[in-house]
Amino acid sequence: MANNQNANVANIERLNQLMDENGCSAVVARSGKNFTYLAGFAYPGTLARHLDFPDSPRGVLVIWPRQGNPVLVVNETAAPLARRDGWIEDVRLYDGYAESAYAKTAEILVEMGLQNETIGLEKDYLSMLQWEEIASHLPNANLTDCTDLMDRVRWIKTPEEVELLKKGADLLDEVYLEVFPTVRPGDTERDVHARIVEGCIRRGANWVHGILNTSRNDVAYGGEGDMAFQSGDIIRNDYVSYLNGYPGHQSRTVVIGEPTKELLDTYKTHRDIYRGTIDMCRPGAKASDIYHFSNNAFNDAGFKGKVNIAGHGVGAWWHQQEPYMVPSGKHILEKGMVVALEPHIGHWHLQDMVLVTDAAPLLLSPLINTDEMMVAG
Repeated sequence: MANNQNANVANIERLNQLMDENGCSAVVARSGKNFTYLAGFAYPGTLARHLDFPDSPRGVLVIWPRQGNPVLVVNETAAPLARRDGWIEDVRLYDGYAESAYAKTAEILVEMGLQNETIGLEKDYLSMLQWEEIASHLPNANLTDCTDLMDRVRWIKTPEEVELLKKGADLLDEVYLEVFPTVRPGDTERDVHARIVEGCIRRGANWVHGILNTSRNDVAYGGEGDMAFQSGDIIRNDYVSYLNGYPGHQSRTVVIGEPTKELLDTYKTHRDIYRGTIDMCRPGAKASDIYHFSNNAFNDAGFKGKVNIAGHGVGAWWHQQEPYMVPSGKHILEKGMVVALEPHIGHWHLQDMVLVTDAAPLLLSPLINTDEMMVAG
């Protein structure tokens, strides 16, 4: 039996409202973000990735009926954590290497009396074979895609979720403040990365991932190697540290040694564009407009290249979620969203999470003053 170590912080009122609007009698959460959101706990590290792989024999699901109690469908490997940390009482097991989680899910839906109802499935996270398998067991059910429905539920945060995101942000910035000032010429990417990961785990993070490279490394996001930092290098970094399933997600621009006037001027230009982009994050703003503001600002300032992504939503389990601030971003920002803003070109990477409010965006990661770039060495 679950011991309710983690409280249910999901926006259940909004979930019920959108299920009613879409005529769904139940939704089945298969993705890591929606499983974590509804189940109230997170699988760490490698096991967590199994939540999103359609071919995983360790898939875990939440069956959420509009009426009645939810059910977890998990394999034997995943069950102990579900019982220890989750709040859902009804945990059903299947043999991950001998039984189908989807046949088990259909069986439970029949048990709930929903075999003739509209059932929401996440089309983005099920293979065609898995969808067809569920359909074969529920020939009279109306199976519909609930991916967008669940995105819309998750992106309006409860106060409890905002508090978890603040704690995750504080944890990551505390590690940055501990590690970055101590970096010296001769330290390698691998060494500094290890210190950041260790610092996050030591402070209680469930798991952490990210990248850290010298500005002389042309293979960004290619992993950390033995390239040593030199005086004048910028430490490019982009980390996510998870605390109780919610991410702290910030990036800081750090220079090794005393910065030149050119570096200071370049940083200030990036900082001002980044702050202007944050200021656009108000109710009614369109995601694509936020992207174009930042990209045009960099072009007007004379920078070559383009912004790949100006920002994105954050939430349970995974740090990148809708809405995405990209050229094709169609979503409109709403009060209660939390977004991470990271407009940048090259290794000049600043990033913070903000809460969209009726007033100015509220910074959730205020520990580090970004007026000036951080200095190491």
